[in-house]
Amino acid sequence: MQKESALMSDLSSKLVDAPGAGNGPNQSAVKPITVWAAVGGALLALQLYVWVRWITGPYFEHVPSGPGDPPMYMKVPLVANAVCACVGFPLALWWFIIRPWRRERRITLDGMLLLSCGLMFFQDPLLNYLNTWCTYNTWNFNRGAWSSDIPGWVSPEVPGHQAAEPLLTNTPGYALNILFLIAGCWVMRKAKARWPHVSNMKLIGIVYAFNIVVDFVMEGLIMLPIGFYVYPGAIRAVSINAGTYYQWPIYEGLMWGGVLTGLTCLRYFTDDRGRTIVERGIDHVRGGFAKIQLVRFLAIFAAVSGCFFFFYNLPAQWVAMHADPWPADVQKRSYLNGGICGDGTDQPCPNPVLPMPTKRSGYIDTNGQLVLPKGAQLPQTVPYERRK
Repeated sequence: MQKESALMSDLSSKLVDAPGAGNGPNQSAVKPITVWAAVGGALLALQLYVWVRWITGPYFEHVPSGPGDPPMYMKVPLVANAVCACVGFPLALWWFIIRPWRRERRITLDGMLLLSCGLMFFQDPLLNYLNTWCTYNTWNFNRGAWSSDIPGWVSPEVPGHQAAEPLLTNTPGYALNILFLIAGCWVMRKAKARWPHVSNMKLIGIVYAFNIVVDFVMEGLIMLPIGFYVYPGAIRAVSINAGTYYQWPIYEGLMWGGVLTGLTCLRYFTDDRGRTIVERGIDHVRGGFAKIQLVRFLAIFAAVSGCFFFFYNLPAQWVAMHADPWPADVQKRSYLNGGICGDGTDQPCPNPVLPMPTKRSGYIDTNGQLVLPKGAQLPQTVPYERRK
């Protein structure tokens, strides 16, 4: 860690000593933390706007579980999972925010990461932005999802029939990802102690492999078998337990492992004052204690959100466009499809042999007929202009 801390200190000092970074004649030069904080502020404003529209709009509606009922081997761990998340979150707030504040009168990096990871929950529906290939168990408490209020949302859904978000579990659950970051940093420290001359790239590779294994254990062996959520549109050729409701696509481990690795590196590679790379220039931010803490938080929040977006949600769009047909093992369980398709509707579940519908388009119903949106007509062919 000494090498990384020295490197961060050197980078920070060079930035501060550069023209326009201190109290020289070019004081108006933009500091890196200012850019990060501006991005974080814009993202936070977008999230609040979308959540307000959701809460006050038609999509703030319970998505029922349908005629099916989850078996007891699902219900018991689902309830336990929600209880653990709801109990663990207040404890985490105490440990990472309130306790350090009472001792040091400041918000630590882990406190900032806890809040940022919690707000990262906003991006959870984005993997279904172009096509629905992941759904949650609607037996859990839900009030639908804010997905359709996200600008440009494409996947078809209507109030009461969509991939619903389990609020009691996911809201605190995302914040508790801080525990995986702590575990990842522990692995990096152990690797550094075992191989003192290991390069930073190899160190990152080690924690990436560790996080892929962690994701397989958490998702492939726990969350998917208990039916917390499913990946019905997973590409079966690269999935474990393919064709079952608990199929785990290997690329899920690669993507979420990338998110955890990015966040772990953000926490691990700090300077000698415990500051992350996005906090460079914080010493030259004018204002009181509250403003400086807000700027720090917004910068860290931007970095955390970027990890989720670029390492997961962006590649997830390619995955969504190449999704396989939904397995029968998912379609027969009404509590796993959110009333989006299948039995009880006139819409077949997503299948690559069918045109991919959007919120604005029609769809091919279960009888093979084209159903257009209400009041819409087929577009007319405009004839070419002909030479006279």
